[in-house]
Amino acid sequence: MIAEVLATSVILLVIGYSIAVSARDLIRLIIALELMFSAVLLSILPLFSVKSLSLEASGLAVITIFTSSSELLVLISAIILLDKRFRSISIEKISAGGDEV
Repeated sequence: MIAEVLATSVILLVIGYSIAVSARDLIRLIIALELMFSAVLLSILPLFSVKSLSLEASGLAVITIFTSSSELLVLISAIILLDKRFRSISIEKISAGGDEV
């Protein structure tokens, strides 16, 4: 049972990583990052099956949930600001150091 959960977590992490690497807009990037955080949260679940690790698992779950929610808020803010400035959410519109990427 634990092996299947961890295997599913690894599969979700690889899918999320491959989507994040090939993303051309911020919506796909946010979906990929949320998929990767879900995989991390899923990998924590087997720790709850060991009674001596349940406290540590609870702490890791809370940290993961707060990290995921703060990352989501930052990316939503980035999408809104990018859309207001360029009228597009394409990653090619983002400039680095004043130059178009």
